[in-house]
Amino acid sequence: MSYAFRTAGLVVASVCLVSAACNSGSSAASNTATSTAGAGRGAGGAVVPVVLGKVTQRDVPVDIASIGNVEAFSTISVRSQLTGTLTEVRFREGDYVKKNAVLFEIDPRPYQAALDQANANMARDVALETQAEAQLARDIASADYARAQAQRNDELMKRGIISKDQSDQTTSAAQAAAASVNADRANIASAKAQVVSEQAAVDSAKLQLEYTVIRSPIDGRSGNLTIKAGNLVTANATELVTLTQLDPIYVTFSMPAVNLPDIKQHMAEGQLAVSATPQTTGAPPVKGTLTFVDNSVDPSTDTIRMKATFSNGDHELWPGQFSSVSLRLATIPNAMVVPTEAVQTGQDGQFVFVVKADSTVEQRTVTTGAAVEQDTVIKTGLNVGETVVTEGQLRLDAGTRVTRADPKTGEAAPAGAGRGRGGRGTGTAGPGRNGTPAPAPPASTGSE
Repeated sequence: MSYAFRTAGLVVASVCLVSAACNSGSSAASNTATSTAGAGRGAGGAVVPVVLGKVTQRDVPVDIASIGNVEAFSTISVRSQLTGTLTEVRFREGDYVKKNAVLFEIDPRPYQAALDQANANMARDVALETQAEAQLARDIASADYARAQAQRNDELMKRGIISKDQSDQTTSAAQAAAASVNADRANIASAKAQVVSEQAAVDSAKLQLEYTVIRSPIDGRSGNLTIKAGNLVTANATELVTLTQLDPIYVTFSMPAVNLPDIKQHMAEGQLAVSATPQTTGAPPVKGTLTFVDNSVDPSTDTIRMKATFSNGDHELWPGQFSSVSLRLATIPNAMVVPTEAVQTGQDGQFVFVVKADSTVEQRTVTTGAAVEQDTVIKTGLNVGETVVTEGQLRLDAGTRVTRADPKTGEAAPAGAGRGRGGRGTGTAGPGRNGTPAPAPPASTGSE
């Protein structure tokens, strides 16, 4: 019995030791969690390292972004206006050509012969006109003589010197001469009309001959050459090359219809600036102006089509490529801005943590405006020059004491370090604003 009692006593003692150890570990873990939670919110007077920013004032542009497609200002399909053999090509594929520069030449001999024939016919008809005019002059003289002779014979007949038959003959001759004059005038009119017709034939032949030399109608870049010298080209059927005008150039894009009233309002005040950045290159934005707004909204997308014109002197924009487009509606002068990271959203709306003179923070409700690049416009709630927290807000409450942190490492920065905007850290606290060392966050006290 004594052996069993001793054994039971040992078991009870062991259980008590294990229970005590467990209670000790649980208490230590509880203390550690409580300490850590307090340090995470800046409890117990700990200084929290945060990244700071300033409330500044500057002119803020109001832009609307979109994606656009680059279009050539003009695209020309060059074709021959007559049929003939292509004898010469005066450019290379891909060349930039000037307006009126010679591109192609077609065998001019058949059209030169047609012009020579038209000139010959013209000369013949001019000679016939001259002949008709001479005939008219002769017949006018004959008619004048016949009329005078008829008047004399009429007087002689009245005096009884000649017979009435002789007087009638001279009168008839005078009338016939007058009819010949009228006929000559008609011949001259016909000859003049024939000359005009031949002149038109000459002009047409000259034009056909000019068409044998094909010139560029625009300043542009040549595309693929579809036919080589020596081939027969057909009038108005064979495309020889396509020319694309790159300067100026269009960028077409769409904007939400909800922005249309603002766009119309600012267009009434003057031209709107548009910038385009090719998505395939790292080139700087190209500046242009809004030149076209479509007359209807696309009901399937609730957007409206617009077009901007760019000078594109350096040919950064290329037809067919996509481009990031920014339409500037206006510029807000002297707007109050803060780094966008400083603005937080809570149950009561948007707020920021403002650092006061004693290095404690104050949670302040703000009214925000447009977000531009890395800044947000503040309409109400802040004053220019105030300091706000841009990183580390999750560890703050109203009244928490803070110190400036290095934006790269998150560690407390030395006194006098510059303001940063990026990075978030949880390192140890550094010196306070008055130069006195700030207490370090409490260490964990977990069980070993």
